[in-house]
Amino acid sequence: MAEEKLAIKQELTQETSQFSNEYKQLLYAKLGHADVLSEDSTIADIEYLYQKTQELQLSDGLKILQQCLRDHEDDPNFPFQDYEFIGRISHGYTEQLNMSYMDWDFHVRMYAVLNHYHSPYPEVRAISSPIDDPEIPCETIRAYFMGFIWCIVGTGVNEIFSRRQPSLYISASVCQMLMYPCGLLLQHTLPDWGFTIFGTRHSLNPGPWTYKEQMFATVMFDIAIGGMYVGYNFYVEKLDVYYGNTWITIGYQILLSLATQLFGFGFAGILRKIVIYPVRAVWPTILPTLALNRALLKREKRESINGWQITRYHFFFIVFSCSFLWMWVPDYLFQALSYFNWMTWIKPDNFNLAMITGSISGLGLNPITSFDWNIVGYWMPLAFPFYTYLNMMIGMFIGFFVIVGLYYSNYRWTAYLPINDNNIYTNTGELYTVQSVLTNGKFDDTKYQEYGPPYLSAGYLLTTGANCALYTFMIPYVFFTERKGIWSSFKSLRQSFFSFRSSPDYSSFQDPHSRIMARYKETPDWCFVIIMLVALVFAIVCVKVYPANTPVWGIFLMLALNAVVVIPFCLIYAITGYYFTLEVLVELIIGYAIPGNGDALMFLKALGFNITGQAQQYMYDQKMAHYSRVPPRAVFRGQLLGTIFQVIISLVVINWEINHLDGICTEDQANNFTCPSETSYYSSSVFWGVIGPKRVFDKLYPILPYCFLIGFLLSLLCIAFKVFYKKPTPWFQPAVIIGGLFNYAPYNLSYFLPGLYVNYAFNYYVKKRYQAWWEKYNYILSSALDAGVAFSGIIIFFAVQYHEKDITWWGNTVSYAGVDGGIGQTSLKDPSTAPDGYFGLRYDEF
Repeated sequence: MAEEKLAIKQELTQETSQFSNEYKQLLYAKLGHADVLSEDSTIADIEYLYQKTQELQLSDGLKILQQCLRDHEDDPNFPFQDYEFIGRISHGYTEQLNMSYMDWDFHVRMYAVLNHYHSPYPEVRAISSPIDDPEIPCETIRAYFMGFIWCIVGTGVNEIFSRRQPSLYISASVCQMLMYPCGLLLQHTLPDWGFTIFGTRHSLNPGPWTYKEQMFATVMFDIAIGGMYVGYNFYVEKLDVYYGNTWITIGYQILLSLATQLFGFGFAGILRKIVIYPVRAVWPTILPTLALNRALLKREKRESINGWQITRYHFFFIVFSCSFLWMWVPDYLFQALSYFNWMTWIKPDNFNLAMITGSISGLGLNPITSFDWNIVGYWMPLAFPFYTYLNMMIGMFIGFFVIVGLYYSNYRWTAYLPINDNNIYTNTGELYTVQSVLTNGKFDDTKYQEYGPPYLSAGYLLTTGANCALYTFMIPYVFFTERKGIWSSFKSLRQSFFSFRSSPDYSSFQDPHSRIMARYKETPDWCFVIIMLVALVFAIVCVKVYPANTPVWGIFLMLALNAVVVIPFCLIYAITGYYFTLEVLVELIIGYAIPGNGDALMFLKALGFNITGQAQQYMYDQKMAHYSRVPPRAVFRGQLLGTIFQVIISLVVINWEINHLDGICTEDQANNFTCPSETSYYSSSVFWGVIGPKRVFDKLYPILPYCFLIGFLLSLLCIAFKVFYKKPTPWFQPAVIIGGLFNYAPYNLSYFLPGLYVNYAFNYYVKKRYQAWWEKYNYILSSALDAGVAFSGIIIFFAVQYHEKDITWWGNTVSYAGVDGGIGQTSLKDPSTAPDGYFGLRYDEF
């Protein structure tokens, strides 16, 4: 025993260790490439890691693993099996490990190297590299050209179809797929003409089209194709079906659009050290885009993974082709496969059956709801971690029972309205017309006494209450659970404040990606501050030059509010992939601060919502660049130009749709451009802005103020649960459970339940049993399915739907033939049978 201890002590001081080829095979197998070495082939990334494994001192490896255990103690994304195994081996070699001393030595070094030189997360290792070549062309002329082109195409198409339900969306993955052959074309056709600035030559054709050029262009257009939230403002303000204001000119639209987008850009730059640099900020939903970039531009070694030898590139195009062709079936030829509300076919005129199981008007409780990837993949089931999707679905099922309880008990007159609708209604069940209670754009109490208040459906009431509870839950809970990372990041921010003119650095971040990125110059913080000041000027000009009915102090109030909540919101997005907004909190504050003013609410809501929302999108793309080794200053320039292009293209499309699409934002629009998001935007502006939270809380829905208290009490309960029951809690995400309640009105379970099956199959079962296959193909599968749906949907729309060429047969009409499709009874109780012919508050109670 003494000799063994002496040997271990000597080993701890040894600089290097030589392992046999069998151990190299273990490293290849751990990274999902077990069959590569059998073909006498090697992978540069793994050879680099193997070299580091041999060079690493055992004592340093043990220190790395112990730090890893502390850093990822409550990390839901860190593999549980790896965490337990690291915990066992990090305590030193013992006979209870059932492995030889040499095996233990190698495993300590291997896990330490994976954490210190690559990534703790298999998902990130699958889409990134531990080595980087800074000489690879990135910010080239042709990359800018590709970025501009796809900014125009992606923004234009997405802006057009965002008004449709279900919408069609060209993702970054789709644009990447199309951009790749374009990049190859430029590579083979452009001449090598260029010029030299400050010793650096810039050529039209610097050589082969590189993955960094592809990623730079992707970051540039991805910030644009996400759409502008402020666009909702223009539809609601201008269209007669909503407010019908005529003063919304193109000048106002440009100023407000730039203000909202640039504020978000500024916040994102300042918060980089909190949600981009830290290793725990995985940003799961960016991984499919990075996987596709790797598949298109990284050459693969021929290998067999669970019997699959096909390359990522060929796999992508096979799945894409199948997805493209299949989309024609549920979207055009056999539309019942899209809204597969088969349970309502049993008895189409049964109201209760339709409300519970229906996919269109009901709550969608149906085990098989769709065969259309546009619906099955609505919530990115192949991208989200299983624990995130499961937590969200728990919230949705809780919401289902709450809605049923509210509706069938007729709580606050919900039974007189549709069960799951995001419109607002009068006390006779008609759509609420806000012009009926306005004079010169402001609330008129005399008209209100005649017309009455607006009423919410059971589904909309649930989402409103969940929003109220979220904010008081989120801040204490997230600041407690992520306190270590937040405190470390705040210290970094404090250091940046005292060195304001210099660029931030990565010195306090020791994860491999940050150490690699440290070789590139960062963008100084003052650049982002200037951008925010410019945005502030644009916002002030808007309220001073145009009749926006908004005080200047409201702008500063929105900036302060976002400064408080942007950190917890972005942290949850970065760790779980779940996206939260400030929507209802902004509405409540503005409703109290500026009562009876829908214009002010919509203006400040555009700022209040979009600052955090847009900051999340900018940081989303900056994290993609971080993983891809795109220099931060190139990202800054690309995102800034992409934002300007986004504003121009979005405003062109918005004004074209408003002026040329007949019946847009109405239920009768021929091509389903019914504007679900704009309708929600309008409803909330009336409810909180015109009517105001005081009237809502005092008379209409007195339960809502208690939701704030419920949220705070839940946060204390969940914090206690985290403290006293540590083992099961990394996968317990109560904020995401609350977020699941938001998915109703007008969406329902039918849009999310099929995704749960897909998510479980791939992101739990396959990931656990066939991890190597999952790492290689899962995100490619996600990108290919999305790309096929997007391309096919656009072609179908312009080929056979925009100029109607319908196929009328049972398979295309059965989904809409009964109550679920809007035929017959629309509410549990007939409003005309209510006392005095109307429901709700009596006229003397308004």
